[in-house]
Amino acid sequence: MTAPASACPPARPAPSEPPLGFVLVDAARLYRARIDRAFEGTGLGLTAGEARTLAYVDFHPGLRQSALAEKMNVEPMTLVGFLDRLEAAGLVTREADPKDRRAKIVTVTPEATPCLAGVLAAAADARREATCGFSEAEQALLRDLLVRLRDNLAREHRSRDEK
Repeated sequence: MTAPASACPPARPAPSEPPLGFVLVDAARLYRARIDRAFEGTGLGLTAGEARTLAYVDFHPGLRQSALAEKMNVEPMTLVGFLDRLEAAGLVTREADPKDRRAKIVTVTPEATPCLAGVLAAAADARREATCGFSEAEQALLRDLLVRLRDNLAREHRSRDEK
């Protein structure tokens, strides 16, 4: 059974270009695949998720695990898996927060320094390929717009989770 005509949105002519959301999802999927290939070629033995986690811990030292998950926009249990593997490899430590022993503070270890250099180099290679032909100003604008887009979506996601 079909919905009554009044319940359906009005028919629109097919656009000559795909909508922004489609382009964004396609670009994100392709970029993720490129990042995965970049990390596979490093010999570091890290997945893209582990490499991203290690970089976030380095960019935001001393965060609690819960705050790190929120900053990365991942579920806490997803982050735990990444941190378990990074800790087993000796690249991060988790220590009790002196203000709340139930919470864990995550930090990189000195042994992570060469690994982080490899992660950042692989990410830079993927970024250079993805932004080939972009000026520095265009790259900065793209980054700023994507950060705003991410923040808008994260805010909406958090408010929906709080209901």
